[in-house]
Amino acid sequence: MVDRVRARDLEFLTAETAETPLHNATIEIFDPGDSGFDYTRLVDLIRDRIAFVPRYRQRVQAVPGHLAAPLWVDDEKFDLGFHVRRSALPRPGTSGQLLELASRIVSRPLDRTRPLWEVYFVEGLEDGRVAVLSKTHQALVDGVHTVDLGQLLLDTQPTPREFEPDDWEPRRAPAPGALVAGAVKDAVTDGQTVVNTVLGTSRAVLRTADERTRGVRSVLGAVTGRRPKSRGVIGGELSQQRRVVTVETCLGDYRKVRKVHGGTVNDVILATVTGGIRSWLMTRAESMGGIRQVRALVPVSVIDEELEATSLGSQIAAHFVDLPVGEASPVVRLHQVSYSFQAHKETGRSVAANRLAGVAGFAPTTFHAIGSRVAANELRRGYQLSVTNVPGPQAPLYAAGAEMLASYPVAPLLPGHPLVISVTSYNGGVFYGITADRDLVPDADLLGICLREALDELLEVSSAGRQRAPRGRRTGSTRSSARSSARSAAAKPRGKGTSG
Repeated sequence: MVDRVRARDLEFLTAETAETPLHNATIEIFDPGDSGFDYTRLVDLIRDRIAFVPRYRQRVQAVPGHLAAPLWVDDEKFDLGFHVRRSALPRPGTSGQLLELASRIVSRPLDRTRPLWEVYFVEGLEDGRVAVLSKTHQALVDGVHTVDLGQLLLDTQPTPREFEPDDWEPRRAPAPGALVAGAVKDAVTDGQTVVNTVLGTSRAVLRTADERTRGVRSVLGAVTGRRPKSRGVIGGELSQQRRVVTVETCLGDYRKVRKVHGGTVNDVILATVTGGIRSWLMTRAESMGGIRQVRALVPVSVIDEELEATSLGSQIAAHFVDLPVGEASPVVRLHQVSYSFQAHKETGRSVAANRLAGVAGFAPTTFHAIGSRVAANELRRGYQLSVTNVPGPQAPLYAAGAEMLASYPVAPLLPGHPLVISVTSYNGGVFYGITADRDLVPDADLLGICLREALDELLEVSSAGRQRAPRGRRTGSTRSSARSSARSAAAKPRGKGTSG
């Protein structure tokens, strides 16, 4: 049976460039304890579970002449050791060193000639911890046919579940002649094949033309001395390098704010993001008089018969929120964000957070991947920032007996969007993953500190006797001191996870 790449997945393959590698990543921190969790155990664990996601042993096979959409075919030379890699930090590895390694790994596109995923086992972290960094292409995980591999590797008990041995043997890839014959047959019997082919080819041609004209514009700009107009602080032309920043906070703090001011934990998280971006812009000496709102896309889980349900039993839709970054009061910011989501709740389409958290396995990795797909599909809507928040289980999970301490989502950047924020709650913690363009957002670590300050500000107005954090525009010397503190904080571990 021919398994062609679907139109939606083909768009992600054709839209990818060196400046916009379209893969989702996750950084997970583990405490091996006495489990013996090491690289070999991780390879064995993946070998044991990979049968549940057949797509992870398939590669993309193009059709000669691009007569039809490419196919998913078994990788006859599938090498698990190529996809599961071993790395290490100089002991004792700091959080900053881990994030620098992660930044370099997520900057590199995946090899198109092999299955589109990689996993890195990182040793040498301080306190005997290890990290597992995974990245998977957007075309691979759609939540319908394939979930993220990370969802299948974790168990609720230290003793791993046992499965029947996997006797997988790759099917031989079709010969070029068979590919052409199949393309002609599908074109005759299935009109959608022609539509998908035209769509993929046209996008590739337009992308190539845009890259060429971009080069011409750069030369003309250098000759005339003109610079392209700025697209604002959360917009611009991306480089090929990324910076990853992580922040760990306590779920109990968000529940405390919710209890005092109402709303949901999601509202408090969005208000924290709003306050964090406001403070970050002020440290950059941005004029808040001209920036009142930041248009954010927040993928939400809904009940909708018109949308395709994921294999997790939910549909994911785009919800747009104007984050009131120009508002000085943290309480007013929270109420404005809550009001935006209240209208969504009253439609009766929203799905409760505890339902998502109760999905089997560690579903946040899959939901973040779907959220990134939604963000890519809605680029034409002109939003400035994507924020994906996924609730996870509030009990410890284990990989081959090692307890997972933290899980940080790392979403891909889209054209013109040098910043994206993803959030996962797990076992009493709320973990932020910030992905930023290394050139356009060199102070991404400072944004991480501002997120902490924003949460502290909300906690302050939720309890008496809490000392107020200094707010307002920083002077040049204060701003320099803040950047220095950010660099120092990025190199120090916080709590039981990684932060930057």
